[in-house]
Amino acid sequence: MRPSALRRCYLPLALALLACKPEPASRQPDATPADSAEATTAEADDFEWTADRFADIQVLRYQVPGFDELDLQRKQLLYYLYEAALSGRDIVYDQKFAGNLAIRRTLEAILTSGQGEGAELEALEVYAKRVWFSNGIHHHYSGRKLEPGFSREWFEATVRGLDPATLPLAEGESVDQFLAKLGPMIFDPAVAAKRTNRDEGADPVADSANNFYGEGVTAKDVEAFYKKLGDPKDPTPVSWGLNSKLVKEGGELVEKTWYAEGMYGPAIKEIVGWLVKARGVAENDKQRAVLEKLIAYYQSGDLAKFDAYNIAWVTDTESQVDTVNGFIEVYDDALGYRGSWESVVSFKDQEATKRIATISEQAQWFEDNSPLLDAHKKKDVVGISAKVITVVVEGGDAAPSTPIGINLPNANWIRANHGSKSVNLGNIVEAYDMGKGSGVLEEFTFDEAELARAKEHGALAHKLHVDMHEVIGHASGQIEPGVGTPKETLKSYASALEEGRADLVALYYAMDPRLVELGLMPSVEVGMAEYDSYIRGGLMVQLSRLELGEQVEESHMRNRQMIAAWAYEKGQADKVIERKSKDGKTYFVINDYAKLRVLFGELLREIQRIKSQGDYEAGKALIETYGVKVDRALHEEVKRRYDALDVAPYSGFVQPKLVPVMEGDQITDVVIEYPTDFRAQMLEYADRYSFLPTWN
Repeated sequence: MRPSALRRCYLPLALALLACKPEPASRQPDATPADSAEATTAEADDFEWTADRFADIQVLRYQVPGFDELDLQRKQLLYYLYEAALSGRDIVYDQKFAGNLAIRRTLEAILTSGQGEGAELEALEVYAKRVWFSNGIHHHYSGRKLEPGFSREWFEATVRGLDPATLPLAEGESVDQFLAKLGPMIFDPAVAAKRTNRDEGADPVADSANNFYGEGVTAKDVEAFYKKLGDPKDPTPVSWGLNSKLVKEGGELVEKTWYAEGMYGPAIKEIVGWLVKARGVAENDKQRAVLEKLIAYYQSGDLAKFDAYNIAWVTDTESQVDTVNGFIEVYDDALGYRGSWESVVSFKDQEATKRIATISEQAQWFEDNSPLLDAHKKKDVVGISAKVITVVVEGGDAAPSTPIGINLPNANWIRANHGSKSVNLGNIVEAYDMGKGSGVLEEFTFDEAELARAKEHGALAHKLHVDMHEVIGHASGQIEPGVGTPKETLKSYASALEEGRADLVALYYAMDPRLVELGLMPSVEVGMAEYDSYIRGGLMVQLSRLELGEQVEESHMRNRQMIAAWAYEKGQADKVIERKSKDGKTYFVINDYAKLRVLFGELLREIQRIKSQGDYEAGKALIETYGVKVDRALHEEVKRRYDALDVAPYSGFVQPKLVPVMEGDQITDVVIEYPTDFRAQMLEYADRYSFLPTWN
């Protein structure tokens, strides 16, 4: 994940480009599959990869190869971590919007009541699925409020027909009072319009619907509050604000900390209970110490303990089982302070790790030979570990839409002094490939040469991009002494700039003969395929995800368009990238891959300078000039071409289910099941993992 947030790679289904969910370092909502999938086993071919399709979403399934061969101790450990991963589910709903739990629970009450019928009920079920997929009423990627598709009159009449005991009413609250509160949240477009408002001129705190800040708190309030707490000369600063809500009480700003005895306490205590069980079956002393530090952090809310946990976690490179669990990703907070809760539970894929490990072993070479200014290069790259993991379950902000790569921890000083872990979510990448729609590649490639290159090298190019983005991208570069953290200096642009920086590292080296020498790719043709994919996706294909009239909002989309549009403009004199038309359709064709690599290097050097020196105005100019605005005519064309393919632009997953086999109170085995029904799983989770009150 990234240095100021959990770094993640996400790619939109069918986008044939790469990227990474938090912030300046962590996640890209929705992973995108590679241009072509590699051969799979007969067992994988027999597996039904698709579970559901609704609105702009395809729900997939993924396999967990190797789970049955694990010993009982590791299976038990994974089961306890699995339960901890699901126990925090309600937290992320509440973080994204204060009314989400009330709305979700009302929708679930209707769906399980047997009430209603016809088109309105069908529309409500689609809306409920979208809410489950997005962990709330705002689109998981764009952050805009979802349109319900059913009338307010029908909804209110249906709710009035329910048993009031099934509704999430506050004590003494009538159904009419409840509906008066809920109605505007669902049906009024102006109420809670955007989960995170990054519009130029908007207040990113007061004008955002997320639940990270209390009523009356503004961006200026937040910046002033943390300026008093932070010391720019502190070489080991804690991640101020990561695990709290900032509110006004009696006119004073106060943090409501998320910990076992504070806000979100009931869910956090449940998480801790499972982590305690996991500690009892840890693989080794290092892993046990990691879990103990995570438990101590949750029980105290002390961010210094979170740093201690991260240092222990990053140095545990021997354990086969691993988990990410906590308030990590800061993408949903435009100011980059608050971490969304999430969890990923996994075990190492020993064979697949060899490729990514080769990159991490050469990290110093990549740093030394990068186009960065010498003052911004790390002289001693330490502690970068990398692996391919097999995911067992994902929870909170990591599901149902999931990253495909992760790099953590996010604190720059921990990364510099103790190292980082980079992971590629191997079985998730495979599932995206197996479930992707067809025809996108053929529609948006210019000629047979580009198409053939993508089909032959696209899958490997995709994997190498993700690996390099996470392993050497987020881990590269250093901030100049005395310059604050990116969330302080670059503010709402920090995430997009950090993701762009990591992408540019991957792009710069994708054409380097060194990768051929290391045996990571057969020729630089692989890099050419990656360049084709990135430009094609950044300038055109990703526009399929936006509604007409929208600008680019999401950080990863902004970074991809910024890079592609900047390179297109700067290379126009030499026609490095040329806009062409064929049969009335637009294409962006690369004429000179070597010169494009030089351009990528120049932009990488500049973005690293912006980060290293905290140059807010230059960072803002890059994103606002190249990463936000959309060509309306091109957007309309892309939508027509993409919609004709009938491919869902977003994908996510039904999660596998771990079931313990018991003899008395002893676990004798853990078996894995693969559910097929997204709705059924969401209702089961609502029944089993609803630990928070409706309003927090």
